[in-house]
This record gives sequence, C-alpha cells and structure tokens, in this order.
Amino acid sequence: MSLRVVFMGTPEFAARSLASLLAAPEIEVPLVLCQPDKPRGRSKTPQPPPVKELALRAGVEVIQPRRLKSGAAPERIAALQPDAIVVVAYGRILPPNILALPRLGCLNVHASLLPKLRGAAPIHWAIVRGHRQSGVSIMQMDEGLDTGPVLAMREQPISADDETGDLHDRLMALGADLLVPTLLAHARGELVPQAQDDARATWAPILTRESGVLDWARPAAELRDQVRGMAPWPGSSSTWRGASVKFFPPVDVVDGPGSLGSPGDAGLGGAPGTICAVEGDAIVVTCGSGALRIRSLQVQGKRRLSVADFLHGRPIEPGERMGDPREEDT
Repeated sequence: MSLRVVFMGTPEFAARSLASLLAAPEIEVPLVLCQPDKPRGRSKTPQPPPVKELALRAGVEVIQPRRLKSGAAPERIAALQPDAIVVVAYGRILPPNILALPRLGCLNVHASLLPKLRGAAPIHWAIVRGHRQSGVSIMQMDEGLDTGPVLAMREQPISADDETGDLHDRLMALGADLLVPTLLAHARGELVPQAQDDARATWAPILTRESGVLDWARPAAELRDQVRGMAPWPGSSSTWRGASVKFFPPVDVVDGPGSLGSPGDAGLGGAPGTICAVEGDAIVVTCGSGALRIRSLQVQGKRRLSVADFLHGRPIEPGERMGDPREEDT
C-alpha cells in the first residue's frame, strides 16, 4: 500500500506527527501547509514554524497560505490528488472545499478524549480543570469544530504535578505514534468511525491574557491547577501593590494553619487574596478555601525572582492583599 498524504500543521506538536509520516515507507508526503512565519524575539525577525523547518529539511514543498477557500492552496492540493489530508494543530478551520478533496477524507490528531475539550487549547484546560485523564483522538473531520467521528483514541494519565509542557510532550508523542497505524488501517477499511456524543461535549477555548487572572475567592486547589495549566503562557497573575504580578509553578495547597511552616504564621485568616504568612522562601495567600503557597513571582517590569531573593530587597508583610481593586488605583 502506498498513500499520498498532504499534511497541515504548524507548531512543535504537529512536527512530531509529520516526522512519523515522513518515516513511514507506505506514505508519501508531497506537500505541507502551515501558518505564515511570525516575528519573534527583540528583533521581531520573522521565524519559520517548526513544521516548516522539518519539511524543508526533508525536501518537502511548503506553502503558507493566508486563505484556504480560494487561491493557490486548494488548487495545489487538488492537483496532487491526495488520498488523505492529515491535520495537526494547523491553526485554522478547514473549509468544505478542502474537506472534500481527499478520497479518505481529512484526519485530525486532537489532544483530548473527544468529545471532551473540543477547541483550541485542550492541553491547558485539562490541567486547569483538574482532570486526571487526558489522551489523543484521531477523528475524521467534518465542517464542525472537532465534531467528526473518531477513528482511534488513546488515554494518558495526568499527575498532580504535571504542567502544560509535561502533558504536551507526552500527548505529542502519543499522537505521533498512533497516527500512522490509524491512517493505514483506515485506508484498508478496518476502522468503524464512532460518532461523538454531542451531549457530553466540553470546550477548551483559545487562551487570552485574562485566562490566567487568579480569582482568590476560588478554592486553593483550583488555583493551583490554574497556575500549572496556564504556564508558560499566558501565565497566572494578580494585582499587588498597584502592579500586575505573575506566579509560577510549583505552588502548594495549604489546607489549614497547621500546614504553615513556622510558629509565627498568621494562620489562614483574612479575606481571599490576603498574604496570611511570609516564610523564608514562600508567601502564603488566603483563598476561598485553603491557601496557596507561592515560591516564585515576577512583578510587572521586573525579572522573575524566587520569593527568597525577592525578600532580600523588598519586605512583604502579612496582611497585604492580592487582587484588591483599591490597589490598582494607587
């Protein structure tokens, strides 16, 4: 069996799947599509995405269209008469004219156990929402957003210490390993697509800077998961002393006064957002239930510091408040 496959993807997560296709003797990849180069660094010089870099090293033609409904991209794909199109984190919804081109359809590698966490950021939201199980799904695409029938699925546990990057890397490898055997089995007619149950669908919306803002009235365990899931971008933040401040994992949940490390601790009193204890290498902030022990932070306009280093230059007093609207006006 020999399959001609057009690949569409952009970031590192997609590049791993492209590498699996390129390594498969039964598969030919004559064309790769990805998003345009983006400015990076202080110089703002446009840099190619990981998928483009890999494709060019392999001698594969790359195009970076700004639109898919018309123009050179659909014409080029149609001219190749691909058996399948594989889409992994491409960054844009495919229009009907593209979906209709390959005889085996368009297959998507999605980083969740569909129908859970449809949308743009399933890895982040799985951690933010405290899930203990994730995985990858390979689905046959339709015109909806991650609504097509599923061809294959593999589960992946999430540990209490996982951050977004940890889960990203495991799911990236899992999806790449599952892709080629699923594609070949699909081509042989061995798979029965399973329709998704829309009633069980949940959503993983695109991330914004506001996604990381901490609401101290929520339970400490939920805020810990938010800090884990929103690293490295957009990060988890609050206001403090009239400026924005970011917090970084790992952070710990403190369940009660006995969990605070020294005899002079102030306990868990005070309104949510109150710094209820200052330790040698951490601050403890009261939440809606429990408290959060924070060991590193970055005040707006400054570099990231451990709390221990921060305390050498700027004292922090128990009773100060995070996220107090009155402080934003000072």
